Amino acid sequence: MILTCPSCGTRYSVDGEKFPPRGRMVRCAKCGHSWHQPGEERPEFVPEIPSEPPAQPAAEAGEAAAQQQGFTSPARAFAPQASVHANAPSAAEEKRPWGPRLAVAAGWAGLIAAVLLIVLAAVRYRQDIATVWPQSAGVYSSLGLKVNAGGIDFRGVEYRRGQEDGQTVLAVSGAIVNGGTRALPVPQTVRVTLSDAGNRELYHWTFRPPALMLKPGQSVPFTTRLSSPPAATRHLEVRFAKDGS
Repeated sequence: MILTCPSCGTRYSVDGEKFPPRGRMVRCAKCGHSWHQPGEERPEFVPEIPSEPPAQPAAEAGEAAAQQQGFTSPARAFAPQASVHANAPSAAEEKRPWGPRLAVAAGWAGLIAAVLLIVLAAVRYRQDIATVWPQSAGVYSSLGLKVNAGGIDFRGVEYRRGQEDGQTVLAVSGAIVNGGTRALPVPQTVRVTLSDAGNRELYHWTFRPPALMLKPGQSVPFTTRLSSPPAATRHLEVRFAKDGS
């Protein structure tokens, strides 16, 4: 039995024995048009008892689907339609690409946070780092951060001129401070240098500080005097000296 689609003219071969005489609704696999197709006249109509269809190869799945609709078409006529439904992405598959992106974003965020913590720690504990690694003092200085590689520093240095026994006396005072986080020895030679307006040295002297060791945050005051300082003195420098220099 030959069926012809009224819409697109596609022809299908159908087993007339399995087509009921009263007809049935059929659908074109090509254009999707549906119509009522009357069956062939037969001397006697005996309804068939449906039986379980035999197992068919996967390649004939399209043809079996067509027979269930009431007509037979070439097996590959339904293949494109079946393929489209099989490959249609689900909602979970559409969301799946966000997983790797979120993982990458989280990795970059963690890396940035770790770098920021390292930078903050390097700035916060720069004095301790410079004490253990003196070479880092130059790096901090280039960044505009003041550090003392020795951990021991001078604070509040002042000087004043006065008269004692008819002579001019220059008094220099201040404090020696341990700015680190551990006890440190105090260098035992402090040098005071006087210079003129052109930063040329006029005179210098040394003295011993009043402490040998300072605890973290501890400070000790000092005062040193010089009689008859050079009249051209304009600048004063106080620093720790090595080997009496």
